[in-house]
Amino acid sequence: MKKPIFVLNGPNLNRLGTREPQIYGTTTLSDIEAMCRKEVPGQEIDFRQTNHEGELVEWVQEAIEKASGIVINPAAYTFTSMALLDSLKMFPGPIVEVHISNIHKREAIYHHSYVSPVATAVIAGLGAAGYMAAIRAVSEMVSS
Repeated sequence: MKKPIFVLNGPNLNRLGTREPQIYGTTTLSDIEAMCRKEVPGQEIDFRQTNHEGELVEWVQEAIEKASGIVINPAAYTFTSMALLDSLKMFPGPIVEVHISNIHKREAIYHHSYVSPVATAVIAGLGAAGYMAAIRAVSEMVSS
């Protein structure tokens, strides 16, 4: 049986749709989950969100055994978490880092990602559509 793709979301993404809509839009995380599932029918997706760094690290560790690929929007942990970087280094499959906003057009604090060095690809600035591009790419990578 084909392993699922883990779609992991970091802090404050549970507030999408109402949180700074001028930056993140009005699409909710539930909307994004539904769009991801529709984008790759037949592919199992394990979609999760947490506001806790340790939980995100534990999910990456779980993915080592259980997932074929990871789509991850680490949110603020992108710029702060060496623990997340270290856990992602252990994952053997494709990792696509996703950001709703273009982090490179924002304040300098958002320009350095600890995740990018271990990511297979990085998608930033496409809004919620970035998730669809990411899930499609990971699905294609694990199918070939």
